[in-house]
Amino acid sequence: MTHEIEHRYGENVHILDDPLAMTLLAKLCANETVQPEVNRLVAALYRQLVCTVIRQEMPTKQVNLPTRMTASEKRAIWSGSIIDPRVKVAVVCVARAGIFPSQVCYDLLNELLTPAGVRQDHMLMNRTTNAAGEVDGAAIQGAKIGGPIDNSTLLIPDPMGATGTTIVTLLEHYQRNVEGTAAKTVALNLIITPEYIRRIESEAPGTKIYAYRLDRGLSPDHVLAAVPGEYWDQEVGLNEHGYIIPGGGGFGEVMNNAFV
Repeated sequence: MTHEIEHRYGENVHILDDPLAMTLLAKLCANETVQPEVNRLVAALYRQLVCTVIRQEMPTKQVNLPTRMTASEKRAIWSGSIIDPRVKVAVVCVARAGIFPSQVCYDLLNELLTPAGVRQDHMLMNRTTNAAGEVDGAAIQGAKIGGPIDNSTLLIPDPMGATGTTIVTLLEHYQRNVEGTAAKTVALNLIITPEYIRRIESEAPGTKIYAYRLDRGLSPDHVLAAVPGEYWDQEVGLNEHGYIIPGGGGFGEVMNNAFV
């Protein structure tokens, strides 16, 4: 059973209570952690996270499967429940912080499901800022999408759920330009903020959020002492430039060793 922290953000938000993942994530966010350890940690975290999503969000089926022992004993048939391999999934690779996490999720899904039903879409995006350096939107520079999304689960692995602008802009693009409607949409984040949750709930309702950590480090003390979401309107997780506090810096920069 997956354990989650108590919060008041609603049933679509899943913030995992996982000490092992929190240990790995703390190391990932440390200033002294650099490549190749960065990608090793990201891979470990996303393998665990996508497995949680698979367990909780994907349908199962009952099977009767022979084992190696069937050659000598005809009753050596295992009966039980497995993830339905016919599930259709589209993993969205969001450049640039989402490139590696997307590949981790895509590879694992191809091992688990029927590969013909698993695909990886690509979105080249970047946050835009105003003259004051504040995030004011997201721009799509290009997209390569592998067809309709009817009856598919849309998975969006994006490490930092900061403002929600990327997810909202991405989903608007799918709605305008891609045929069909996804069976469900799931965002897979390492860290999220209250502002991110509010934006998703408001502009992309129904989107499920799975994350390891909720950062709201600029909130007043009485808010930090309360159950997350209790004083949602007073919770602050972003600085004036749209970066998460405490956060871990720009993961796109850190993962690619390109600090621009």
